[in-house]
Amino acid sequence: MTIYLCGFMGCGKTTVGKLLAEKLGLSFTDLDDYIEAKEKMSIPDIFSEKGEKYFREAEALAVKELSAENSVVACGGGTIINDNSARIARENGTVIFFDIPFEACYERIKDDPHRPLVVNNTKQELEKIFCARHDIYMKNSTLAVNADKTPDIICDDIISIIQ
Repeated sequence: MTIYLCGFMGCGKTTVGKLLAEKLGLSFTDLDDYIEAKEKMSIPDIFSEKGEKYFREAEALAVKELSAENSVVACGGGTIINDNSARIARENGTVIFFDIPFEACYERIKDDPHRPLVVNNTKQELEKIFCARHDIYMKNSTLAVNADKTPDIICDDIISIIQ
């Protein structure tokens, strides 16, 4: 079983994903780290040198490659808004949306220079992106969890839902 965690930047996918994988006895992969290792360049460099379209294609390929494993995958904030990536993830695993208020995410990401969307947008622009993505995350996910909790409680919620 592959569990794909999705949601906006800063919602806790990586933090919770590592803990969830440990509790379930599965491997953990951060999708952005996986792509950076394959491409031998950082996400910001991929965006600036090859463009978002190239990145989204690499991302969809990575989702497909990781579907062959029994693992927990923390997707990038834009992964599941891509219909192709979302379809691949849903067909090959369980997609869990981390539903959390914008302010909680923003506090975690506001000073992160490694996030192209954060660097290139104001807080108000990021909130618009957050709101636009919310319904897409819901539509493209198998289920949603309230991620405005501690990592341990979120893990327990996920485990009780999927088992």
